[in-house]
Amino acid sequence: MGRIRLLLEYDGTCFHGWQVQPGLRTVQGTLEEALARMMGKKTVAIGSGRTDAGVHALGQVAHCDVEKDIPPANIMMGLNSGLPGDLRVLRCDPAPGDFHAQRSARGKYYRYAILNRTPPTALDRHRVWHIRQPLDLAFMASGASLLLGERDFAAFKSSGDETTTIRNLRTLDIGREGERILLHFEANGFLKHMVRNITGALVEIGLGKMTHQELECLLERRSREGAPRKAPPQGLTLMEVFYTDIDARYRKA
Repeated sequence: MGRIRLLLEYDGTCFHGWQVQPGLRTVQGTLEEALARMMGKKTVAIGSGRTDAGVHALGQVAHCDVEKDIPPANIMMGLNSGLPGDLRVLRCDPAPGDFHAQRSARGKYYRYAILNRTPPTALDRHRVWHIRQPLDLAFMASGASLLLGERDFAAFKSSGDETTTIRNLRTLDIGREGERILLHFEANGFLKHMVRNITGALVEIGLGKMTHQELECLLERRSREGAPRKAPPQGLTLMEVFYTDIDARYRKA
């Protein structure tokens, strides 16, 4: 049949991230097991990028090459019938042979959710970062504006093998919806833990524990030394992956 493109949704709570790891339950591994059962042979699924353990997705994209001539709609239904409840295929479409879920991507949109109130949550404890102390959103937004544009984000990456740490952070919006604070990130790409590291720094600013000048110094220093701790994974969701320059724009979901 050729190459197919999958749109995936998953609850990352019980997954050890996207990438296959021996002996651990991962999104890629679980998807490939379902593909192997359907296709009768090992089928590799390539994602748009890794997500960490505990991180969720509403718009992860993957591609794979299949040999059986099965209509895409039937592939989607068949996979969903064999996948666990915390991983679902939302769409399955034919893709050109040169489409690559990671290398063809032009940008990504992540959302980070903070529950800003005194009592914790029982129902959404795997979906938000709970912060009891009031956060100053205006102060956080002013700090966020210092990070916009094409910059070297080495100070906001964790260890990894990226050849360059320069990224174009096109949007970083912060807003409140009731007791939740939502941070919306859109960029041409993200370094490992970049969103979580930036969120951790902006929360320190919102708590009055970090100044805008200290944030600028951290950015210029290009080092994680002395940086605030990164935000926990459960508040983070991959919302969308963009594959054309026209689509590469921030959209609230």
